[in-house]
Amino acid sequence: MSSETLQQQTPLAGLYADFGQPLRHGSAGQVLLNELPLVGLANLRADPGSGAILDALRSGLGLDLPLVPNTVAQGRDAMALWLGPDEWLLRAPSGAPADLAAHVEAALAGHWFAVTDQTSGHSVVRLRGPGARDVLNAGCPLDLHPRVLTLGQCAQSHFFKASVLLRPLDGHGDGWELIVRRSFADYVVRMLLDAMRG
Repeated sequence: MSSETLQQQTPLAGLYADFGQPLRHGSAGQVLLNELPLVGLANLRADPGSGAILDALRSGLGLDLPLVPNTVAQGRDAMALWLGPDEWLLRAPSGAPADLAAHVEAALAGHWFAVTDQTSGHSVVRLRGPGARDVLNAGCPLDLHPRVLTLGQCAQSHFFKASVLLRPLDGHGDGWELIVRRSFADYVVRMLLDAMRG
């Protein structure tokens, strides 16, 4: 058995400017793209009509699940992004240990629910700068104007041919977070970089 320590790598490691350094391309003056590597993510399915489940999440994670479609709620230990009437993507704070699913399991012990760890299955990428919305508009069919999609909301869509979950980071359209499946992450980032050059 090897004594070497295995290190988890993101699917975007091949796009890093310097090996071992976080992905970072562009200019904050126009558009800056960077990856938040290995953010803790978990998919939660639960009955939103169950007061006991809502109370358990509030007590265990300091989180009130968003019940309005396409909204986001920030809690003490996690953020919840609405995906469907009984489905949410939970996102751990950046830098937090990737054991979010286990934390949810502990909080909801004794209740009917399903939670699955999604940390290694997705990449989290951020775009910032005054041209960020234009970059997304190159391949996303949604109206991304802040009057339509703003802070506190999220939307499932696609960027060119890949599904993405979008979350505005401000009320001006200058900051965006994209959560994309691992298998499409390289494609999405290459398309974003191409749109940034356009």
